[in-house]
Amino acid sequence: MPELLALTGAMLLAAGCAAVPKPDGAAGAGNVSAPATLFVAGKRGNTLSKIALESGEEVLRKDSCTNPHELATSPDGMFVALACYGGTTVDLFSAATLERVASIDLGENARPHGIVWHESGDIFVTAEGRGSLFRIAGPLTDERALFEFATGKEGSHMLAVSADAKTAWTTDLGSRTVTRIDLVTRRAPSSVTVGEEPEGIALAPDGGTLWVSARGSNQAFALDPVTMKVRETVATGRFPLRIAIRPQGDVAVTSDLMDGSLSVIDLDGAKVVRTIRVSGPEAAQDRFQVTILWSDDGRRIYVAETASDTIAEVDYASGTVLRRLAAGEGGDGMAILP
Repeated sequence: MPELLALTGAMLLAAGCAAVPKPDGAAGAGNVSAPATLFVAGKRGNTLSKIALESGEEVLRKDSCTNPHELATSPDGMFVALACYGGTTVDLFSAATLERVASIDLGENARPHGIVWHESGDIFVTAEGRGSLFRIAGPLTDERALFEFATGKEGSHMLAVSADAKTAWTTDLGSRTVTRIDLVTRRAPSSVTVGEEPEGIALAPDGGTLWVSARGSNQAFALDPVTMKVRETVATGRFPLRIAIRPQGDVAVTSDLMDGSLSVIDLDGAKVVRTIRVSGPEAAQDRFQVTILWSDDGRRIYVAETASDTIAEVDYASGTVLRRLAAGEGGDGMAILP
C-alpha cells in the first residue's frame, strides 16, 4: 500500500457526493442554552442512540450500521460520525433526527474504528483492517476527498490528532506499538513499542504529552509526542482499555475493565492518586466497562458498560455513580454535545 493515497469523494461515496444541508432544529455551536445530549453507538444492536442528559432518558434510537464502535460529533454540533467497525464505511447522521445523511466508503477490509471529527472540519479515522489512517477532507461538501496514510503496523485501533491537524498517533494492538504519522510532509511513520496491547490514547490539551494505556500490562505511559520516547510509566488497575484526559488537563482516568473501576492519574506527578469504583471487580464481567468520556466541564465521567447496556454517570469529585442510563445493546462509543 502506498504511504499516501488520495481519492476523490465521487469514487468512494456510497451515498453520493452532494453537499449535505444542515438539518432544521439541530443543536449548533451557537445554541449554548440547549441541554446536553449524549450519543451512544450500540455495537451489538447496530444502533445509534440519543440520550437527554437533563432527564437521563433515551429520546431516540435508530438503526445505524454493522457493529458500530467509536463516534464523534461535528465541530458545529450538527452531525454525528460513526465508525462502522463491522464494515468499510464512516456513516454521517443528523444530530437532531439521527437520520443518515452520508456513507463514506474507505475501501476493502477497512474496519474503521477510532475516529476524530477535528476542529478543522476534517474527519480522521483508523482503518484497522488496512493498517492505515484516513483523513476525510470536507466530509459534508461537494469537494470531499480521502487521503490514506499507511501505519505499517497491525491493528491500528485508536487515534489522537494534534490541534493543528499536522500529526496523528495511533495505538497498534497487534504490533504492540504507538505510531506517529506526519500528515503534511509524507515522511515515513515512526513507531515505538509501548507495553502489552496498547489501546487507549489521549493527547494532553497543551499538546506536550501523549498518554497511552496498555491493557495487557496494566500500565499507562507518558510519551514525548515528537521523539516518541517514554517519559513516565504508571501502574494502573487491571486491563486499562481506555485513557481520557480531563478538559482541565490536570488528571487522566483509565477504564480498568477487570476491576470495574477508574484509575485517576495526576499528570504532573505521573502517579495514580485515586481509584473510583464503578461496578467493582465482583460485577466487572457483568458490566464490562469500555469507553470513558468526560463532560465538557470536567465534573462528570461517563462509562460505557457494554454487557449491561448501560452508561454509568460518575461524579468526579465524590467518585459516586449518580445514575445508570439505558442505551442501545452493547453501548460503546460515546460523544456529548453541550
